[in-house]
Amino acid sequence: MTTIESDIVEIGNSSERVFAFLSDFNNFKSLMPEQVTNWTATEDTCSFTISGMATIGMKIIEKIPHSQVKIVSDGKVPFNFTLNALLNSKGPMQCTGQLVFEAELNTMLKMMVQKPLTNFFNILAAKMKDIK
Repeated sequence: MTTIESDIVEIGNSSERVFAFLSDFNNFKSLMPEQVTNWTATEDTCSFTISGMATIGMKIIEKIPHSQVKIVSDGKVPFNFTLNALLNSKGPMQCTGQLVFEAELNTMLKMMVQKPLTNFFNILAAKMKDIK
């Protein structure tokens, strides 16, 4: 099992508000870096293309109020994965956030995708700081 963890980021907003934002894929477009194109979303599903990589489909399968949104691969993807958005309340207007990615990757694929995916998840995590 390959696990990639983003940096843990401090978010100047309540875990309730950040959870509500992350529970709807329609909001995710604002978190995506510029190399993401062809974005389409509903509340529980999305698909997009990462330039130079692949088209990715995802769906939300579990929401644990104010602490976790569990996302899995959906549709045409090069490999199956789970992505957990984890929140930890630190006060009424303060929480931390982290993205944890898990996938069964063979050694060659892991070597190819680990660095770009780590960078991608760190970008998404850093943009979580801006959730209002």
